[in-house]
Amino acid sequence: MLYLTRKIGESVVINDDIEVTVVDVRGKTIKLGFTFPSDATVLRREIYERIQEENRAAAQAGMNISEALKLKGKPPEVAAAPQAEVKKAQAK
Repeated sequence: MLYLTRKIGESVVINDDIEVTVVDVRGKTIKLGFTFPSDATVLRREIYERIQEENRAAAQAGMNISEALKLKGKPPEVAAAPQAEVKKAQAK
């Protein structure tokens, strides 16, 4: 992690097209201003982490649905069986 000291009005530039400026400092709170391209995504860390968690949950649900769809049309005893049992039944 890079640590920098900046005063109000001072900036840092990232990759030639993102500028972060210290706008205000009050006690332990710092207000930052960002200038960045319109196609860049900027999120607070807690929002980013929540989105990632929801994406993982959706992907897992999608895998569960995919497994259910693979079993669609199979006899109920095959559809209800554990995966090892399904493979045995399919081999017959």
